[in-house]
Amino acid sequence: MSRPMSQSMVTRTPLKLTANPKRVLARLFLPGDPARVKKTIDRVLSMNASMIEARLDRIMTNFASRHRQVEDIFLTHFREVAGEVDEETALSDQQQLLIGAYFTMEYSLESVALFNPSMVPHPDQNGLRPGETRFVISLRACGEGHISSIVFRSGVIQADGEITLDSASQYAITEKPVADKLYEKHPFFLKLIEMGAYDVSAQSILARLADSFTIKQLKGAIHTLQAVNGEDPHFDETAEKMLWLAHSNYSLHFPNDVDLSERVIFPVTENESRGIEDARFVYFSDDDGRHTYLATYTAYNGFTILPQIIETEDFRHFKIITLNGKCVQNKGMALFPRKIDGEYHMLSRLDGEDLYLMNSRNPHFWNQARRLTWKRQPWEFIQVGNCGSPLETDEGWLLLTHGVGAMRRYCIGATLLDLEDPSRVIGTLEEPLIMPTEEERNGYVPNVVYSCGGMIHHDELIIPYAMSDTWSGIATAPLPELLASLRK
Repeated sequence: MSRPMSQSMVTRTPLKLTANPKRVLARLFLPGDPARVKKTIDRVLSMNASMIEARLDRIMTNFASRHRQVEDIFLTHFREVAGEVDEETALSDQQQLLIGAYFTMEYSLESVALFNPSMVPHPDQNGLRPGETRFVISLRACGEGHISSIVFRSGVIQADGEITLDSASQYAITEKPVADKLYEKHPFFLKLIEMGAYDVSAQSILARLADSFTIKQLKGAIHTLQAVNGEDPHFDETAEKMLWLAHSNYSLHFPNDVDLSERVIFPVTENESRGIEDARFVYFSDDDGRHTYLATYTAYNGFTILPQIIETEDFRHFKIITLNGKCVQNKGMALFPRKIDGEYHMLSRLDGEDLYLMNSRNPHFWNQARRLTWKRQPWEFIQVGNCGSPLETDEGWLLLTHGVGAMRRYCIGATLLDLEDPSRVIGTLEEPLIMPTEEERNGYVPNVVYSCGGMIHHDELIIPYAMSDTWSGIATAPLPELLASLRK
């Protein structure tokens, strides 16, 4: 049987992005309750100087080559437990390092899978030959406990369309949230209302804060009112919700000497404790000509999901913000790369089944949505969603989609939306653009191909995509031919 025309357009490149279990993070390790922490510290302090030196040398021999500046990591983790050391006890540098080592663990962030890629132009396009484009690929890395994080790779699309990937560093580094981040009172107030957490207690706390405030100032206002109110379970519950909201909005800053492939956005808040899923990056062009990289993602705590947005200009400094509004529901949101008629637009799957188009004048608040409609094909009877942000062409917005059909098989399709009115569907492919081959259908989640966003390079559509939630590859398709099929 011949292949449908849409699938015959696609060329699969030999490039593969596979999980590397040797890439490990050094994370804080706290074994149980504080009593165990104290006992462990006491056991270390019972060792004499020569024993401590010998043990530390052995640890450094085994682990120093696996991490950048491992001594700094040990000292950072020592400071996390230093409160369990008697105040009158003066510790040597060696004692601090060894204690820190006992409260450090390695986490293999890619040990399970490396999948659901998103591709955007790299912020640095220097040093390239004419016709070349450097790109960034974000991927969902999955490790022990099925905890997901965001990792990055880079490469170059050459003038003739050949794609090369840069080597990934052996190191992996994550950063703690910046503690002195400023919060704006009005958006904070609106989110509390949406959460159903704005009450008399929240009102009294906010009244003590300036229009912009830090989490330290928020904690100070809560502490002051707790002293006035005494034990009040209702006040404490509201205060806990306000702190939870503050912790869900944070910034990350990576040092200048940390390579792109070493940077890891790892879950650091309670609402994303079980993973950061499926970041969809877009290179956003504002009305004033300023460019920003924006990415929607799903934070998951094991019970509920929370849609979030990442802002960055350089993939070194990241700002993480909660998405708000009654239309911010379910997974799979993808921003358009520019405003349309003065408004931001975003695709979503509000009901878990169909594609919706949302619009708003504020990229952080979404309260309007319309369902996109077209004749559903058998391979997408279960549900339809996006495969990343729409790509602008002269013919319309090119939207990669995913459809789920019988046997829960995921395929990638394509839809063309009107440039001026993206709620109007110009055309859709009747058959998938990419469907899992025999080699691609086996993995952690069988029969799935999925993307979180592609790129256009000259007249070629570049599609990074995941196979069975295990590894990722890159496919290409001729843009004029694809657009002609969609216009039909």
